[in-house]
Amino acid sequence: MAKARRRPVRRRDRKGGPTSGRRKPCPYCRDKIDRVDYKDLSTLRRFVSERGKIRSRRITGACRRHQSQVARAVKRARELALLPYVAEGGNDHRERGPRGDRDRDR
Repeated sequence: MAKARRRPVRRRDRKGGPTSGRRKPCPYCRDKIDRVDYKDLSTLRRFVSERGKIRSRRITGACRRHQSQVARAVKRARELALLPYVAEGGNDHRERGPRGDRDRDR
C-alpha cells in the first residue's frame, strides 16, 4: 500500500497588500469630520498629485461623499488661487518620434 501524499496547505495573508480587498479608511470619516474645508490647504494637498490632478478614491481611500466634497474644495481653492491648477516649473516636453511633429514638416 502506497503512502498517501498530503498537499501543502496554502495560507493566505488576509491583512493587506496590493491584492487585498481591504480598503483604506476615509480620512474624514475616521476623524469624524463632517465637511471638507477649502481653506485647509495642507489636507487638500494630499488629494492632489504632483502634476496638479485630483487623485481618485482608489488612491486616497476617501468615501464617495467626502471625495466629491474634496473635488469641490480643490476646485474652489484653485479658483481663489490657494492651490495651483498645474505643477510649477520644468519643461515637460517629451522627445517625439519620427512622425510626432507632422505640422512642423509642412
